Amino acid sequence: MAKTATLTIDGKAYEFPIIKGTDGNDAIDITGLRKKTGMITLDYGFGNTGSCASSISFMDGERGILRYRGIPIEQLAEQSSFIETSFLLITGELPTREELIGFSMMLNDHSLVHEDMRHFFERYPKGAHPMGILASMVNALRAFYPELPQRSEHEEIRITFARLLSKLRTLAAMSFRISGGLPVVYPSVHLSYCANFLNMMFDSTVRPYVIDEDVVQALNVFWILHADHEQNCSASAVRLVGSARVNLYAAISAGISALWGPLHGGANQAVVEMLQAMYDSGGDPAPFIARAKDKKDPFRLMGFGHSIYKNYDPRGKIMKKMCDRVLTKLERHDPLLDIAMKLEEVALKDSYFIDNRLYPNVDFYSGIILRALGIPLDMFTVMFAIGRLPGWISQWKESTEDPRGKLHRPRQLYCGPPERDYVPVEKRNRTTKVI
Repeated sequence: MAKTATLTIDGKAYEFPIIKGTDGNDAIDITGLRKKTGMITLDYGFGNTGSCASSISFMDGERGILRYRGIPIEQLAEQSSFIETSFLLITGELPTREELIGFSMMLNDHSLVHEDMRHFFERYPKGAHPMGILASMVNALRAFYPELPQRSEHEEIRITFARLLSKLRTLAAMSFRISGGLPVVYPSVHLSYCANFLNMMFDSTVRPYVIDEDVVQALNVFWILHADHEQNCSASAVRLVGSARVNLYAAISAGISALWGPLHGGANQAVVEMLQAMYDSGGDPAPFIARAKDKKDPFRLMGFGHSIYKNYDPRGKIMKKMCDRVLTKLERHDPLLDIAMKLEEVALKDSYFIDNRLYPNVDFYSGIILRALGIPLDMFTVMFAIGRLPGWISQWKESTEDPRGKLHRPRQLYCGPPERDYVPVEKRNRTTKVI
C-alpha cells in the first residue's frame, strides 16, 4: 500500500502521496494542494521544495556524498575524463570505447566558431566581464547555427550538445586572447579537450605552450568536480527558462548568467580576493581568523564550510590532493598561495573550525589551482561555467523529456494593500518620497 501524508486544516484531513526516492529524502507530492485546500506552501529559497524528479546527480550533505548517475565522484575524478563524464551525465551511461571515440570526434569537428563571431568580441567595451560576454555569445550561437530541417530532431539535438560542449571552451579562450590584445589560437586535432583549452589560452609564436600532463589532469578533475550539483541556482535557472520551450542556447545562457552571481559561481574568485586582502595587510591570516571567530563581526572566511555539505565537501578532499600535486610539480612561488597553505593548516587543526565543520571546500582549493595554472581572476567563473555545462545540458534534456514537465510558474503569498480606489493626481498628498 502506497504511503501518504495527512495535512489537517481546520479539523479537515487531506491526504497526499509520499514519493520514495532511490536514496536520500523522500517527498510529499503536493501537486493537488491548492485544488484540494485552496492553499499554497511558502518556502523562501525553495530549501524544502523539490521542483522535479531527477536521475542525474545525488548529493547528501550530512554524509558528504556526491554521485553522478550513481557513480561516486571519487571514482570519476580518479578514473574518468571530463569528456567521458559529460557523456555519462547527458546520456545516463558511461560510453563504450567506440562511443567515446565517436563523441570525441564530434567535439573536434565542432570546435571552431564562425569567424564572424570575432567581431562581437572585438566590439565589446574594454573591461566587460567575461561572464557577460560568454552569456551573450552563447545566445548568439543560435543565430549562427540554426536548426537544419533535413536532420531528425534526435540528430539535431545530439549535434547541438556537441557544439555547445566544444564551442564554449573555444569561445572562452577566444575572449581571453582578444581582451588581452593577443592573436586567437585555434583548436588542434592533435590535443585532448583539456589540453586544447590550455593551448588556446596560453600558446604563443614566440613561446610555444608546453603541455604538462599533470596540469591537464588538474583541469580535467576541476571540470569533473563542477559538472553537476543537483538543483543549484544555475541548474534551476536552466530548467525554469527551458520550461518555456526556448532553444537550448537561450537556456544555457540563463545558466551562465545565474552562475555569474557572487553567491553561486563567484566563490572561488572570492577566495583569491580574500587571500589578496590578507597579503595587502601584511600576509598574516591570524587577524582574519580572529574576525571569523567573532560572532559580532559579519566577516567570514571564503572557501570554508558549505550550505549543503554539513560534513567535509567530498570535492574538497579530491581537489586538495590535486592542489598539493600541482603546486609541488609547478614549484610556484606565489605569496598568495603561501598564505592559503597557512590558512589551510590552521583550519584543519583549530577546534573552532573542526567543531563548526568549517572545512576547506572545493572553492578554496579550486581558486588556488586556477591561480597556479595561470588563469586570470576574472576568468575563474568562466572556468566554472565550462565545467558545469554538461550538467546544464543534462538538466535541460531531462526536463524537456519528462512527460510531467510543465511551464514553471511558482505561486506567491500576496501581502500588499487590499483593494483600494484610484486617486486622481490632484488629490494625492504625501509627505515622504517613495523613491
